[in-house]
Amino acid sequence: MKIDIGISEQDRTQIADGLSRLLADSYTLYLMTHNFHWNVTGPMFNTLHLMFEQQYTELALAVDLIAERIRALGCPAPGTYQAFQKLTSLAEPEGVPNAQDMIRQLVRGQEAVIKTARSIAPVADKAADEPTLDLLTQRMQVHEKNAWMLRSLLEG
Repeated sequence: MKIDIGISEQDRTQIADGLSRLLADSYTLYLMTHNFHWNVTGPMFNTLHLMFEQQYTELALAVDLIAERIRALGCPAPGTYQAFQKLTSLAEPEGVPNAQDMIRQLVRGQEAVIKTARSIAPVADKAADEPTLDLLTQRMQVHEKNAWMLRSLLEG
């Protein structure tokens, strides 16, 4: 059935392509954060263990919202590790870094997700796709706050 929501097929496809990259970045960050939650050690264990859990739990909900927006635009959502690996801008960590390096890697991951979300906004804005713009704004707010909180742990 034809989709007639006031956004051209070309714009919907372009927006969905961007959201697919955002989905891949978000899922990769989810996996990285969950990994670090399991493997963090050291004097900041409890603080980081709990913070990482909050962040990966939030990401688990976010990936569903992003995928559902892609589907609402009439495009298939990527959903495999292989697809995510091709689409993500994040590099997976090697081995088990120490707590400080985990924090640094997560800051870079949060910032990468922000940049991906920000790159989609002009296309969504041009197409007057307010639901996508709202989703992008919410995602950027969450990731900017997370990056700030993580960076704060590295100060002092």
